[in-house]
Amino acid sequence: MKTSKSVSTKLLTTASVSALLLGLSTAASADNWRYAHEEYEGDVQDVFAYAFKEHIEDNSDHSVQVYRFGELGESDDIMGQTQSGILQFVNQSPGFTGSLIPEAQIFFIPYLLPTDEETVLEFFDESEAINEMFPKLYAEQGLELLKMYPEGEMVVTTNEPISSPEDLNNKKIRVMTNPLLSETYDAFGATPTPLPWGEVYGGLQTGILDGQENPIFWIESGGLYEVSPHLTFTGHGWFTTAMMANQDFFEGLSEEDKQLVQEASNAAYDHTIEHIQGLADESLAKIQEASDEVTVNRLSEEEIQVFRERAPQVEEAFIEMTGESGKELLNQFKEDLEEVQSDNE
Repeated sequence: MKTSKSVSTKLLTTASVSALLLGLSTAASADNWRYAHEEYEGDVQDVFAYAFKEHIEDNSDHSVQVYRFGELGESDDIMGQTQSGILQFVNQSPGFTGSLIPEAQIFFIPYLLPTDEETVLEFFDESEAINEMFPKLYAEQGLELLKMYPEGEMVVTTNEPISSPEDLNNKKIRVMTNPLLSETYDAFGATPTPLPWGEVYGGLQTGILDGQENPIFWIESGGLYEVSPHLTFTGHGWFTTAMMANQDFFEGLSEEDKQLVQEASNAAYDHTIEHIQGLADESLAKIQEASDEVTVNRLSEEEIQVFRERAPQVEEAFIEMTGESGKELLNQFKEDLEEVQSDNE
């Protein structure tokens, strides 16, 4: 069973966190900032983190220590460490943050975001929902939202080819611990199965899972195509993530350092957006070169429409989960999208 990027990383977690706690007071006085994310070396969040680190270190005496997936635990662990002040910065996707900030689950309403990359990137740049409403929601949880950014279009991988909701019947599809994502796959006809990331490869390999979803670069990086070789582009959404700081830490910075952090976040965002353009095609080419068993199915508009017709019930579930604040966010989200799309016509 493949363990190099999943199970084995858990062995490091306790020792790593203990070392963090031991060095907390001395490191803080030395302006050594800690930053954890959810991905592997060279993946999108890692690219963002190291661009942020480079800007900070090139423009100040501060240093940034980056921790990758598994070094300090799973995604929920690093969020807890950030809220408690052990970490200063964290990159976590709304798939996990949704349990803390229900409105963040908006990114899991299927077919809300278009598949066109240019439109999506412009939306993240200009959206009032993204850049004005979300920071207030994160602040309520003691988090300073610095950047939200897209990583790539979501792709479903399964043990058998699929082209319709009927093909997903009784299929156990791994989902993050996110109620709305479970609603999505339930609407699609599958059996949503929450499982920590570190157990996904083994779950697919042993048949505990029948499939999962992720952007294509992550499918390649994590080797998921080896045990879940049928890739389906359903067009139902983009994987989105967010970079944030512990709010008490951020508010305690000098005005100069606050500006430095904002500038580093902007520089990392620009660098990462450039990085992801063309990344999906490159990753798919690597997968196809590595395996003869992989199949790729890009659903037709007619096939997508069958899935799209099941989306309204997920939107209704989102509003039920989030109330008036979620409804306001959703309305602004749609308004921002319409404005971007009309500009591009």
